[in-house]
Amino acid sequence: MSTPYQDARRIGQDAVRATILGRAVELLVSEGPAALTVRRISADIGASTKVLYTLFGGKEGLADALYREGFARLRRAQEGVPRGGGPLAHLVALGAAYRGHALAEPAYYRVMFERALPGHRPGPEALAVAETALGTSTAAVTACMEAGVLRPGDAREVSRALWAASHGAVSLEISGHFAPEEAAARYDALLAAVRRAFGAEPPETGAGAGVEARTGGGGEARTGSGGEVGTGAESEARTGAEGEAGIGGAAEAGAAPVLPAVEGER
Repeated sequence: MSTPYQDARRIGQDAVRATILGRAVELLVSEGPAALTVRRISADIGASTKVLYTLFGGKEGLADALYREGFARLRRAQEGVPRGGGPLAHLVALGAAYRGHALAEPAYYRVMFERALPGHRPGPEALAVAETALGTSTAAVTACMEAGVLRPGDAREVSRALWAASHGAVSLEISGHFAPEEAAARYDALLAAVRRAFGAEPPETGAGAGVEARTGGGGEARTGSGGEVGTGAESEARTGAEGEAGIGGAAEAGAAPVLPAVEGER
């Protein structure tokens, strides 16, 4: 019987690399960071330690590779989100994709954001890969600004604000602070509030001000008399036929993303 390493080697070096990273993530989930040693991983896949040292240079290089792989997977998930429905619908779908990807790959998410590997500090190359994961979101924000859905401004900074909100909510969910049946609605409401803050027409504020957002099949959104979210604020969103799971998260299968209460596409 062949080993995982032998099977991967027949395909090529990329397959070998993927096999090693896959086993490393499995060990991280099942046994914790202490199990993540070159000797243990090489034994589990049937390779010599020299293979891992050649590809990664040691444990620190392996940790950096896991970090880069996590962001590369996030970037691919974002780039795979359909662009139909207009710029606003695309931005919302990207938000849903972020959440869905994080929930599907919590081990990688912890490596990327929660220092799951004690002592690891990503190097310049790894940080550069992480930065590319924001490209799709920044482009979507730019499209919304050009369409008049969001106010003109620094698209990268708006994208980072959405990322910060997404990350905070997802981290709390993964850590068990949000019940699964509540997490999706809370996530959608938070991102809608952030998008509303950058809307083409800044929301009014005041005690008891309500928020109303409705979307039709074309993805329109309208703001009511106020923009507060919380007590006394009402938010409602509907989406059309597109509910693909997929920085605004991938929604869980069958869940349609909530469109924000900003001045919508006309």
